[in-house]
Amino acid sequence: MYSCPWSFLKDEKKHIISLVGGGGKTTIMYELAQLFAAQGRKTVAMTTTHIWQPQENSLAKNIQQLEAMWKKGAYAVIGNLEQGTHKLVVPSAVLLEQAIAASEIMLVEADGAKQMPCKVPAAHEPVLLAASDIVIAVVGMDAFGKTMEEACFRWQLAKYIFVNECNLLLDENKLAKIIVSENGSRKNIGSRDFYVALNKCDVVEKARVQALQNILVGYGIDKEKIWLRGKR
Repeated sequence: MYSCPWSFLKDEKKHIISLVGGGGKTTIMYELAQLFAAQGRKTVAMTTTHIWQPQENSLAKNIQQLEAMWKKGAYAVIGNLEQGTHKLVVPSAVLLEQAIAASEIMLVEADGAKQMPCKVPAAHEPVLLAASDIVIAVVGMDAFGKTMEEACFRWQLAKYIFVNECNLLLDENKLAKIIVSENGSRKNIGSRDFYVALNKCDVVEKARVQALQNILVGYGIDKEKIWLRGKR
């Protein structure tokens, strides 16, 4: 977790963490899962939408397999296979309830973006578990300089954020508005703690990333809740 400032990574509390927004959510979810498992925390990863199966053998089909993976010091992934796509979808209600009760950390990909850098959610999105206490908004810095149509999933819905500017080039101010808007990344978060992962920071000028970070701080997001994620 290179350069990540998030305090909840080491607070030893039980958390249900939802990831929303643009591309990079699955990668970050598994990265967090590895970190928590290495701390000896009973960690589960799953989705309320769709995700690709993990390459490693970490899929647990029942509570017994879940607990066996924890005993080995590994995290477990739960979910049902969707016919046709071979993607994972939400697990059975029974296994979900058992996993929530038994785990210390649950990581949930709660949004889909077709691997595009940013996302404006539809009416039915994101799909947050009621018990989720942390939401992480993921935005790819490769969105800079592209139009909404090129870089933002469900870009047409940006009209509720930008009015007449929805298909102009994405810059620091527009990405910040998507992140902080209740029609954007903050949709339905309620009283949950809100964190931001600015992904692929290594693909753009450092000054642009810092400018976006400063704008988010100006909107009231604590600097320590913003992760500037890039290659080591």
